This record gives sequence, structure tokens and C-alpha cells, in this order.
Amino acid sequence: MTVIKINAITVAADSGNELAKRFAARAGAVDGQAGFEGFELLQPTDDRTTWLVITRWADEDSFQSWVNSPAFSHGHRSEAERSDAPAPAHVGMSSELWSYEIAGGTAS
Repeated sequence: MTVIKINAITVAADSGNELAKRFAARAGAVDGQAGFEGFELLQPTDDRTTWLVITRWADEDSFQSWVNSPAFSHGHRSEAERSDAPAPAHVGMSSELWSYEIAGGTAS
């Protein structure tokens, strides 16, 4: 059964574009992981400052395998860190990981 993982990342009001830029730099990094079904980065369209990173996985084991993989650690390091340079300042002020499974709806 598909599981949905939502990382709710709260950023400073002027940091959303930087968050989007950093995600764009990592685009496709998770695509080849077993059980990975899709990804979206959702930008708020109102005065909220919480962005949502939504991933879909075939099952919980697939998600956990990715989280515990070297690819996860590598992908969550900045370009600078991967080049042994100092890490840039964090964009997110806080984040929460939410877990869901599909309970109903329509097929797309």
C-alpha cells in the first residue's frame, strides 16, 4: 500500500525561494530508489511560511531503506558540503515529518 511522507518545513518569510533553489539542485536524487513513487514540493500561496515536501512510497520499508541509505545522507548535504566546503546556513527554522496512507479518493 502506498505511504505518503510529508516533511512540513517552516522557513523565514524571505527564505522560501532559497528552499526551492536547494530542492531544485537535488532534483531527481531519489528517483532511482526502490519503492519511490513520486515527489512534490508545495509552496504556500497565502501568508504561511510552511512548505510541504511530499513523497510517495510503495511501502514503509521502502521509505525506511532510503532514509537509512548513503544516498539519503549524501542528498541531504549541500553542494558546498559535498565539496568539503563549509555548510550554508539552514533555511528551515523547523520541520515535522508526517506519515499518511491513502484512505480514499479517485485514481489519477
